[in-house]
Amino acid sequence: MTTICPFNTSVTTQYASLSSGLELPPDHADMPEETSPLLQPEPAPQRTTSERWRSARSSFLDVNLGLFLVVASQFFFSAMNMSVKWLNSSDEPVPILEIILVRTTITCLFSFVYMYWKNISDPLLGPKGIRTLLALRGFSGSLAVFGVYFSLQYLSLSDATVLTFVAPILTGFSGAAFLKEHLPIGEILAGLFSFVGVVLISRPQFLFGLQASAGPSEATPAQRMLSIIAALFGILGIAGSYLTLRAMRERTHVIHPVVSFSLQSVLISALSIMLFKVPLVVPKRTLGLAMLFLNALFGILGQVFLTIGLQRETAARGSLAIYTSVIFAMVFEFTIFHTTPPALSIIGTLMIVSSAIYITLTKKTVIKPEADSSSKRSLHGASASDYDDYPEA
Repeated sequence: MTTICPFNTSVTTQYASLSSGLELPPDHADMPEETSPLLQPEPAPQRTTSERWRSARSSFLDVNLGLFLVVASQFFFSAMNMSVKWLNSSDEPVPILEIILVRTTITCLFSFVYMYWKNISDPLLGPKGIRTLLALRGFSGSLAVFGVYFSLQYLSLSDATVLTFVAPILTGFSGAAFLKEHLPIGEILAGLFSFVGVVLISRPQFLFGLQASAGPSEATPAQRMLSIIAALFGILGIAGSYLTLRAMRERTHVIHPVVSFSLQSVLISALSIMLFKVPLVVPKRTLGLAMLFLNALFGILGQVFLTIGLQRETAARGSLAIYTSVIFAMVFEFTIFHTTPPALSIIGTLMIVSSAIYITLTKKTVIKPEADSSSKRSLHGASASDYDDYPEA
């Protein structure tokens, strides 16, 4: 009887010679074949509708969290301005100098506590080599807060807020004059365009007459013009803050400029109160007293939210989110003070905001070298350059 072998002898011999040089694992015989279902990929589990919604929501928040934080900061800054106007126009009007003194004192104490907690060196004067710049930053920041707060006496919230948007435009001219920065023709035209917007908001009597100059509030044209002048001084202070922060760049912690600003503001406001014999007013109502301290809290929260938001967001998107402060100001103005801006103010607002947005969108991005581990941007180690366009005011 002939036995039929199912394998070719030569092939079997070659396979045996090859496999003799391989070391197979002891349990090789127990290994599954290639066709075993154990080697097949498992099908992906089907996600429920609620899981898909949670995933999409999480992704949306990751992408836009920085933008939301910047918008939240503008809400707090607008609430801060609202509290200033409310305190100064209530039945127990609190002097502007007193409001500044309380706010900057709380900010100064908060800053010193934070520096002690984080063991930040040179808490009072700042790092050597830039102390003159820090002093200038403190003075310009004080000028900014004094100008903005005093302008709120006779200007509406929206007008006072929009006028501060002229500061980035003025910074472009100042940067070209003092820092030898390039000033494109587009920024020059945007500056002229925004200046027309300032004129429409201020509505000087010799151009628009008595009725248009007075506006919807009870302020006289002279009082309104004084507020415009105060706002322009505030704009100069904001522009000076921009320039000094650009000059300092990465050479200081972000808290040092805040300390310089708040400390100088405390000294200036306290000396001014004593020099001009301004009577201090302690609100008798709980709401008034709470609003006085909320003014400081709103300022601190706005700065913290702005810092974290700008660290997570691009410069262009962060700059655009800044302009939501106009919306919040108009909402507060309508709901708290029951006033609406006149048509000329709305046109001037659109002109200034559009000029500022144009400069934001056409601003060239400067790629900075990657920072080392000691100067990475974080809430605990931010640098002054994080505030290039958003100084404390």
